[in-house]
Amino acid sequence: MNHAALMIPTIDRIGGAERHVLDLASGLRRRGWKVTVVALAGTGSGLSAELDRYGIGYISLEMRKGLADPRGWLRLVSWLRRHKPDIVHAHLPHAAWMARLSRLVARVPVVLDTVHSTSTGNWPRKFLYHLTRSLPDRVVAVSDAAAETHISAGLVDRDRLTVVPNGVDIEFWHADVANREALRRERGFGNEFVWLAAARLEPVKDFPTLLRAFARVPGPARLVIAGAGPEQPELNLLANRIGIAVRVRFLGFVPDVRPWMQASDGFILTSLWEGLPTTVLEAAACELPQVATRVSGTCEAIEEGVTGLLANPGDYAELAEAMNRLMAMPREQRRSMGARARKRVIDRFSLEAALDRHEALYRELLAANPRTAAGYRARAAEEARLSDHDPDEAGASFRA
Repeated sequence: MNHAALMIPTIDRIGGAERHVLDLASGLRRRGWKVTVVALAGTGSGLSAELDRYGIGYISLEMRKGLADPRGWLRLVSWLRRHKPDIVHAHLPHAAWMARLSRLVARVPVVLDTVHSTSTGNWPRKFLYHLTRSLPDRVVAVSDAAAETHISAGLVDRDRLTVVPNGVDIEFWHADVANREALRRERGFGNEFVWLAAARLEPVKDFPTLLRAFARVPGPARLVIAGAGPEQPELNLLANRIGIAVRVRFLGFVPDVRPWMQASDGFILTSLWEGLPTTVLEAAACELPQVATRVSGTCEAIEEGVTGLLANPGDYAELAEAMNRLMAMPREQRRSMGARARKRVIDRFSLEAALDRHEALYRELLAANPRTAAGYRARAAEEARLSDHDPDEAGASFRA
């Protein structure tokens, strides 16, 4: 049984990258892999127990000073040497750098990492990516846009990069009329149009633009925001200042946002940049028509005019116009848009397709490493094939 270690800075906060890691972990375990989630920091916030129920290991390196914490490095190297995973797959920059650099002192057959954003960050981040670019066997990008920005910035070589889009569980994420009616009744919503935004309350998600746009959306429409983050106090003040506080509901962190997606009428995302937004895919699988900002990663998830509407980032007037246009559509037209959104996810972004691609990549990289069992078998098969044609060539291959 192959052992894959999935590294992430923390699972105490759940965003798109963290959800992707958890989906990947459970999917690989279901397919017979041994899986361990390795967090750089945090306690797991209850998710560690859930992982244990699925037979997935969890370890926190308990780092408190970022990459400068030597105890975390020692714990990681000790764990790698003791448990000898076949694959270390890191997600997000700090985990990627640790996975890459740990390879210098702990023998790991395959190391790869995934970039989840089109943003290449500041110069220290670029420097660390460039400094360690030769250490991973492969870099994965969640979208063509994320791939191109990192290639253009010189942070990864094109021949070392593979695009594997995120996937969502289309059996879990789906529309449910009964859930919709029950939640709306419980939360006091009638027939008013309910917009849902689900994201961390951080600058990249540009919630101030969303609130200013919503101020141009007439009542009785409501806006529900699922997410927590450092900007919440300022957003509460802004909602009060522009007179929409009674129509906006901040839910804080919501561990399971699916019921809200099933209960809402439209989904909205106002990011300044994205890799491939998982929440857009989840909302689409729930047959929600969407309005989002016209940024590269989101444009790969939404087909403009077909599964949703787009507006330029930071432009609250254009965003409001798109929201009002979607609300003005006949209900059947919105339902058709939602149905097309789900079909697009099924065709291009299903979790099973993402798992197939990850498994194929893992096996390819294991087979290419002559120190692994898969690599030994692949090398032996190649030698046997060559010996059938040219014994001298086979011997040369064996000695290489």
